[in-house]
Amino acid sequence: MQPMLEVSNLHKNFGGVKAIDDLSFSVEPGEICAIIGPNGSGKTTSINLITGVLEPDSGDIKLKGTSLKGVPRHKRARLGITRTFQNLRLFNTLSVLDHVMAGRFCRSDASFMSYSLLTKAARTENAANVARSIELLELVGLKGKEHLAAASLPYGQRRQLEIARALATDPCLLLLDEPAAGMSSGEINDLIDLIFRIQAMGITVVFIEHRMPVVMTAADKIVVLNYGRNIAQGNAEEIQANTQVIEAYLGSAYKRELN
Repeated sequence: MQPMLEVSNLHKNFGGVKAIDDLSFSVEPGEICAIIGPNGSGKTTSINLITGVLEPDSGDIKLKGTSLKGVPRHKRARLGITRTFQNLRLFNTLSVLDHVMAGRFCRSDASFMSYSLLTKAARTENAANVARSIELLELVGLKGKEHLAAASLPYGQRRQLEIARALATDPCLLLLDEPAAGMSSGEINDLIDLIFRIQAMGITVVFIEHRMPVVMTAADKIVVLNYGRNIAQGNAEEIQANTQVIEAYLGSAYKRELN
């Protein structure tokens, strides 16, 4: 089976700093992959490279076997790559429904003129987009909140809204940057359930996370970065037993807790 995502010998420098240093890993279709590591290890930079926010100095990124070299970020979205951000990127006064509708934009076929004239094609497409957006809000637990302003939602629900907006692009690959940041334990359990529901939709998920319960519970594969390099990868059991990972990131206290 061809990997959904292949990262091969990737390098990215910022001046004299090696943010990504010969990074390679792959993610299979339908897999949930967690990327972990200390602060500054290159986790968010790797997502920025995959989504086209940054271009690598060398190496290659492939989606379903096709190289993304030179492909701008908006075209990567059309190919099926979408993401959320470590810091929430919402418009406070925009409604919950409008946020998700904004994600449908890259899948719209009707022209700006069609929407301006409210042609039949535009009305039909808009109705379909509204229906799909409401389905996604139900998926993430926000049904009935369509007309609320995003700013009125509690923090955990704003995180869910950002995921719904990303899913509105109809992705094959969803990238989540610290989705559990700032969440309570109950919200984290809901997030884990949501990640599994997204996987059941046939979507491949790659997420960055520091909250180890999320990583160890949800991830099929874990990739560990340190100083921009992949120092280990495997399932939860293998990563928890890896001495190099314990020394670089998890710490001896984590090892004692497991024992």
